[in-house]
Amino acid sequence: MRAYPPACGPEQAQLTAFLDTQRETVLLKADGLEADQLARPLAPSSLTLAGLLNHLARVEDLWFQVRFAGRHPDPLWAGVDWAADPDHDFRTAVDVPPEELRRRYLDAIGRSRETVKSTDTLDQRSVRPRSNGQYVDLRWVLLHLIEETARHAGHADLLREAIDGSVGDQPPG
Repeated sequence: MRAYPPACGPEQAQLTAFLDTQRETVLLKADGLEADQLARPLAPSSLTLAGLLNHLARVEDLWFQVRFAGRHPDPLWAGVDWAADPDHDFRTAVDVPPEELRRRYLDAIGRSRETVKSTDTLDQRSVRPRSNGQYVDLRWVLLHLIEETARHAGHADLLREAIDGSVGDQPPG
């Protein structure tokens, strides 16, 4: 069963706990599935659990590593022409083995956690701006990733139920 955030505590601890809960939900929804199951869309959408795992790995790196910390993009994403192929992370995921997709996401989560842990204050501003030119603070990045991950966790709920009938927050089986 996934852990729920504490009811009280420091703001950074609560924000990271809420994000971790959503991360765990997405991973739980993909747990135990084979490549063909992770690649199965729910019509009429082309969205897959494989695509969600790959996309969320990229999003973690984009926001925490590239924009907030000012690091270079992970080599997985560095050479992609996102203007020409904005769905690259979703589209190419079906060709990636399940263990690799999970590892990508877990590794990105680990890097994100380290970045948050090494930041003294939620008020610290990003090194690089958003695409609209605005700089954001760590609080904004955490809230944005909670929103992004929770939205996709809802998609994962529907996809998993369509694959094998699993519902809720319990591990399948």
